[in-house]
Amino acid sequence: MSLVLDPAAQDLLFREARTANTFTDEPVTDEQVQAIYDLVKYGPTAFNQSPLRITLVRSPDARERLVAHMAEGNRPKTAAAPLVAILSADNEFHEELPELFPHFPAAKDAFFSERPVREGAATLNAALQAAYFIVGVRAAGLAAGPMTGLDFEGVRKEFLDDDHTPLMVVNIGRPGPDAWFPRSPRLAYDQVVTTV
Repeated sequence: MSLVLDPAAQDLLFREARTANTFTDEPVTDEQVQAIYDLVKYGPTAFNQSPLRITLVRSPDARERLVAHMAEGNRPKTAAAPLVAILSADNEFHEELPELFPHFPAAKDAFFSERPVREGAATLNAALQAAYFIVGVRAAGLAAGPMTGLDFEGVRKEFLDDDHTPLMVVNIGRPGPDAWFPRSPRLAYDQVVTTV
């Protein structure tokens, strides 16, 4: 059985998509970011949690502060990308559950009254949303360069607060010259899927 999604869209989102390492200087607009969010907000999460928070780094001062917290090899990429997003998990996401999960408003207190439980749920579900965000960037015809080579605590202190846990930094823009490393191998279906 073939996929329903058009092959060109499959290529755009997955087969031909890569992590970009260079970018042109074409700006990424607020309208593009809004369109990306308006698409990916529908991705599934447990209890319809929405713990992902996106901090857009646009000003030269903020960019300089962020670059200082990136791993050495990631600094030039983050310095040059037209837009950089810090993706984090909001550990107080449960406050929104009565609105986001209205058919069971008690879920906020029944399942998420303890901070360690919330942190685990926030990390897992924000990571799901981060993956949707990366695919959304691709759907907008842009390239994403997600990176976890950074000083997480430094980024948290510089840009967030104690209720937010940084997950990754994503460079966003149109791919520049020599943007791609060669495609790395993937595991075969029979290496991943087991039927029981």
